[in-house]
Amino acid sequence: MNAYHFDFCGTRCSALPSGALYLPEHAVLCVSDLHLGKSERIARRSGVMLPPYEVQETLQKLETDITTTQPRQVICLGDSFDDLDAANSLDEDARLWLTRLQAGKSWVWIEGNHDPGPVDLGGTHRSQMTIGTLIFCHIATAETAEVSGHYHPKHRVAGRSRAAFLYDAHRLIMPAYGAYTGGLSSQAADLRKLFSGQIIAIMTGHKAIPVPV
Repeated sequence: MNAYHFDFCGTRCSALPSGALYLPEHAVLCVSDLHLGKSERIARRSGVMLPPYEVQETLQKLETDITTTQPRQVICLGDSFDDLDAANSLDEDARLWLTRLQAGKSWVWIEGNHDPGPVDLGGTHRSQMTIGTLIFCHIATAETAEVSGHYHPKHRVAGRSRAAFLYDAHRLIMPAYGAYTGGLSSQAADLRKLFSGQIIAIMTGHKAIPVPV
């Protein structure tokens, strides 16, 4: 699957080219910042119409990763929806698609700043959770062994910028998984201040490729 395999705080991890994180010892698949319904939210708030395909594209990518990894549990690490109205406005096809993806799995929606409340789409709703040695939450705190999202990190090499995982010995920040999400440079002060040691960026794309920041 062209993944990059690494150890983070005592837990074996696989960074997938899609931007998902898989924990093989726990059969857990984690994705962050899907921002489903972003085109609907932009149209609702500004009147600007974007091609309404980001929900389908994001769910198709998620289905591919679920089919490949066969997880027992899926964690959506916050900002799964662009806001709670966007979650409530998903069309019936998208709702049925999510229901199919959830079948036979423990599905967890982690609270994000865009979607701070429960959604009526199956699964359970948590502010954070711990699996093995790792803590999963949406926005990075001072905790060690923490996996978070929120910042949509991107890294540039040879003039090309790609969504990327960023991690050091204590913290891992996930890339945004959604089709219509932007990103924050790995060189940005808001990101750099969260790390205390050597930062590794794992660039997404055809293959997950680790490079030092």
